[in-house]
Amino acid sequence: AINRSCDSLAQAVSGADTSIKSKAWNDSKVSAHHAIIPTAKVQDVSKLTKSEAHVYELIARQYLMQFYPPFEYAEKQIDTEVMGGLFIAKQKDTLAEGWKILLPKRTRAESSPTGQGVDTVDGEPTLGRLPTVLKGDAVHCQQADVHEKQTSPPKYFTDATLLSAVTGIARYVSDTSIRKVLRETDGLGTEATRAGIIELLFKRGFLTRVAKDIRATEVGRQLIISLPDAVSYPDMTAHWESQLTAISQRELNYAGFLEPMTNSLENLLAQVKGVTFHGLAGKGKAPYKAKARRKPRVKKAASKA
Repeated sequence: AINRSCDSLAQAVSGADTSIKSKAWNDSKVSAHHAIIPTAKVQDVSKLTKSEAHVYELIARQYLMQFYPPFEYAEKQIDTEVMGGLFIAKQKDTLAEGWKILLPKRTRAESSPTGQGVDTVDGEPTLGRLPTVLKGDAVHCQQADVHEKQTSPPKYFTDATLLSAVTGIARYVSDTSIRKVLRETDGLGTEATRAGIIELLFKRGFLTRVAKDIRATEVGRQLIISLPDAVSYPDMTAHWESQLTAISQRELNYAGFLEPMTNSLENLLAQVKGVTFHGLAGKGKAPYKAKARRKPRVKKAASKA
């Protein structure tokens, strides 16, 4: 069906080995639904819009990648000590393209472990290949330079990086048990709710856009500062997720989940009632007020006999 529906993937279809079974094929990991994949139905490409055709091609290509061998590369590193300082040179050489052969050339170069084939020493690009050396070999330092730099603040979120942070929220959690739960549940929210949650933050004035950057507004920052810590960290979500998983596996009943949650919410509401929210006074958008609708007037007409 892919071969007949997408001419650009005809060669990829011919090279696919359907005997390959990657880690993506695991029925025990399927919960709500399996991954989005092409069906056996042949599509009439002429009836698809340009965007629809592109989406179909992207999904079909990802599906075909499952039937290609692994991407293989050799990772090299030389640690050199010069005058008591440790200098590290790293290099990755591609051994087999594997499934990456299906990626467009530009995307393949960007995702290659070598990038553009440039080696690095402490993050700085170098020229040439790493030599073959043995542990304890003496080397000669040809040149040394001192660079003074300052650390830069983290970059602002964009649409892509914010969504990535929400799905990978585990990296921002220090508690190992909570981090494990969030990693297993794919972060905060679900695929169906994350975009809506982020959009609601914009609608309520907690986030704003500056060019491609997403920034917190003053109202958003003051709200986070004013709320209890338990509300502004993902720990509570992870705890609920673990309990819901236990319910689905019949290890916990509904009452055992609802009663503690109700008690914790009552405690949080009690804490919030004691917050004055002085920092939010006079900020944000005015609440929306629906206009009252007038009742239609009924005219009575006298009937003639």
